[in-house]
Amino acid sequence: MKDTTKDTVQEIASKVPEVTLVFWIIKILATTLGETGGDTVTMEPLKLGYAYGTIIFAVIFVAAVVAQIIAKKYHPFFFWFTIIATTMLGTTLADYADRSLGIGYAGGSSILLVLVLLSLFAWRFALGSVAIDSVSSPKSEAFYWTTIMFSQTLGTALGDWTASDDGLNLGFGRSALIFGAMLAVIAAGYAWSKISHTILFWAAFILTRPLGAAVGDFFDKSHEEGGLEVNRALASGILLLLIIVLVLVFPHRPATRKH
Repeated sequence: MKDTTKDTVQEIASKVPEVTLVFWIIKILATTLGETGGDTVTMEPLKLGYAYGTIIFAVIFVAAVVAQIIAKKYHPFFFWFTIIATTMLGTTLADYADRSLGIGYAGGSSILLVLVLLSLFAWRFALGSVAIDSVSSPKSEAFYWTTIMFSQTLGTALGDWTASDDGLNLGFGRSALIFGAMLAVIAAGYAWSKISHTILFWAAFILTRPLGAAVGDFFDKSHEEGGLEVNRALASGILLLLIIVLVLVFPHRPATRKH
């Protein structure tokens, strides 16, 4: 009887991790790495531009998602590598849309918000749930990573919109504080309200991206732009090392259905 119960739990185990404090710490580090790493490729020092950067990270993202879908079970390093790929793709794609295409931060953010909502709606309509503990089939994984990619790009656009001179011009520090405060409100709602945890999860997932974008820009932008002008490659390397350490040191279990 015990073996049957265990097999049932394994059959419904998700291929994404359970949501813990360590998950959110790594997510914020990954989004910050996405900003510094994406800028390393498109700006200084490689200077490949937004279009080429987007193409490079799009190829990496697709390859990573395919590897995720092919994998038989949840692998922490596969998962976080794919998350990092989405953050870097989100950085370059948002910059390309907002700046190279001239859509602007407000326009880009609005379009991306619609895309995130449409992705979630299509996922919910097709499979009946957008909860992370249901991500266990190739179809649900495809919806999951599509939503993740749109949300990362939306977060980048939001972060740039609030912080930049062309947007709300709040600066990197104040933008980080605003998004950090919003995440604190969501955490309070998760702990003490009856609001759907799935809704709160996706809201938090989106908001960690502009927080990471603001923090990343604060580290690597020039003093004239309000940043610390830390070397982008060095900052990216440190962030990547921290992520690897956290993945190695702390246990990472897949999310499982409660029923």
